[in-house]
Amino acid sequence: MADSDIEIDTDDLERRMDGALAALRHEFGSLRTGRASASMLDPILVDAYGSPTPINQLGTINVPEPRLVTINVWDRSLVGKVEKAIRESGLGINPQLNGTIIMLPIPELNEERRRELSKVAAQYAESARVAIRNVRRDGMDQIKKARAEGMSEDDQKFWHDAIQEMTDRHIALVDKALEAKQAEIMQV
Repeated sequence: MADSDIEIDTDDLERRMDGALAALRHEFGSLRTGRASASMLDPILVDAYGSPTPINQLGTINVPEPRLVTINVWDRSLVGKVEKAIRESGLGINPQLNGTIIMLPIPELNEERRRELSKVAAQYAESARVAIRNVRRDGMDQIKKARAEGMSEDDQKFWHDAIQEMTDRHIALVDKALEAKQAEIMQV
């Protein structure tokens, strides 16, 4: 540990880099692969009771089969609104009604659509890398300020190396998550 009384808040930097990874995982969850997933409905909001509401607050979402998602809508009057929101969401899914239950059969992805989704996943990963590098830049700015306040060169090197190691570790996690997501998307 550095022996200077000037310290860089690496816990805050780590928390912010972890936040970029969490956001990436959430975005990956909303990407439709060939498999059914309850999280694919997360970005869809339904106009219910006068405000945009996530589907998971309007009914029970289940994945009874690898290619089927069901939503048991609690309020019968909202079934049509939920169905319409899914139809207009751009997910490319055609909802089927069965009383208050909406069934979402997940179609097979064709090769072209798989490539498109793989590119979208790569864009999400690049955004996460940029966010992590921005956090790194903030850490380096803290070191520059500390230098002006009299931080020794040894301490500057210590903190610089610590922040760089943290950045490299988080970017490797982004790359690993992207590789896994692209493999999942391309799996037939």
